[in-house]
Amino acid sequence: MSYYDAHELAQLGFAAIGKDVKISRLASIYGASRIAIGDHSRIDDFCVLSAGTDGILIGRHVHVAVMCAIMGAAEIRLDDYSGLSSRVSVYSSTDDYSGSAMTNPTVPAEYLNVMSQPVLIGRHVIVGAGSVILPGAILHEGAALGSLSLARGELEGFAIHAGTPARRIAERKRNFLAMAASFERDAET
Repeated sequence: MSYYDAHELAQLGFAAIGKDVKISRLASIYGASRIAIGDHSRIDDFCVLSAGTDGILIGRHVHVAVMCAIMGAAEIRLDDYSGLSSRVSVYSSTDDYSGSAMTNPTVPAEYLNVMSQPVLIGRHVIVGAGSVILPGAILHEGAALGSLSLARGELEGFAIHAGTPARRIAERKRNFLAMAASFERDAET
């Protein structure tokens, strides 16, 4: 993968960019001035980040794998150590599917009923390949979302969720918390 260097990243005009950030030259970035990315995070090939009015906040050590889409008008936040597997889609805005309004961005706003709500992906959350996260979803710290799942509403922390819509299927071990604490101590020295 070919990544932008630090000078090129600075030229893209991000709201904030941490150290050792890796963004593929094949990623598409829209609204960079409303996107902040923390230290040691990585965005892979063919990802689309489209920041609306409230922006996208990406923490430290976050991985966004190939072909992910992160978009919408409301804030989308990926906290430290979270990760999106390939082809995950995160939306903070959606058209009204009820038929009460027209849909799609080629139609003037007065004919639409776009709904937007913030999305939070907490610390140490992992999202499996092909999953979709809808506006208003909150994936609490340590939650795991299985591949090809649909997240809406709140997903319990330190639990494994799967399905469409996602439901809690098991407890998630917390061993990684001690590892993260050790990793952070080692990084400080």
